[in-house]
Amino acid sequence: MYYITLQVMISIAERHKFIKEQLAKNGFIRVQDIADQLGVTGATIRKDLRILESQNVLYRTHGSASPVKPHVMDVSIHEKSIQHTAEKQAIALAAQKLIQPDDAVILASGSTVTAFADILKPVDTINIVTPSVGIAVIMNEKDNVKVLLLGGEMYKNSLSVRGGYAEAGLINVSCSKIFIGCDGIDLASGVTCATIEEARLTNAMMKVCSQTVVLADSSKFGRRGFGRIGSIEDIDIIITDSGIPDSIREKIEEAGVHIIIA
Repeated sequence: MYYITLQVMISIAERHKFIKEQLAKNGFIRVQDIADQLGVTGATIRKDLRILESQNVLYRTHGSASPVKPHVMDVSIHEKSIQHTAEKQAIALAAQKLIQPDDAVILASGSTVTAFADILKPVDTINIVTPSVGIAVIMNEKDNVKVLLLGGEMYKNSLSVRGGYAEAGLINVSCSKIFIGCDGIDLASGVTCATIEEARLTNAMMKVCSQTVVLADSSKFGRRGFGRIGSIEDIDIIITDSGIPDSIREKIEEAGVHIIIA
């Protein structure tokens, strides 16, 4: 990492090159960090970021920037299922190792959790709770599995239920862990998804589980959905792929989260 003293003049082109290098290396940058490293003011770096954003090099957020648009759209599970398929399969295999004999777990909705459901093998027997109709069908076809499908209003994009009826179905439930997907993992915003309704149900499901496990490929880091599921500190384990930037991984681990690279 470069450190430039206050006495050294650095050109705009050199600053922009440095910013691009740090984005490529870390997956995100903070304005004050770059300003300190280059020996310039935060105002100078913010101006640089505005220029680079106008060139579609990066996207600015409050006090930071990322190489991809941080805010995500609500995309159907069918479209998500064909994205990052190899990473999802590896994540699913790693998640299988967390299943214990006679376990009771919640499988939330989403393409990565569905990929996990496809390969999940019970150890003796397993109780599955899920808001996802697709996951319920997958698990119901397997031996030694009992499925509790939550009720509620069907949401077409995720083929899952949500709302007050779904939350009410959790009253008599107690599980060892919940496996959730997400649309974004951001150090400031925490773990997010596309809608408030999904975030609310996911949070309610987390409260009846001893551990929360996030299944997310590395493209989700540095991105933000509209609905906030919880902070980084609310998560126990994240299973992802090797594409996660080292700087983000270090900060998440500093928050007490165990990261498994599939």
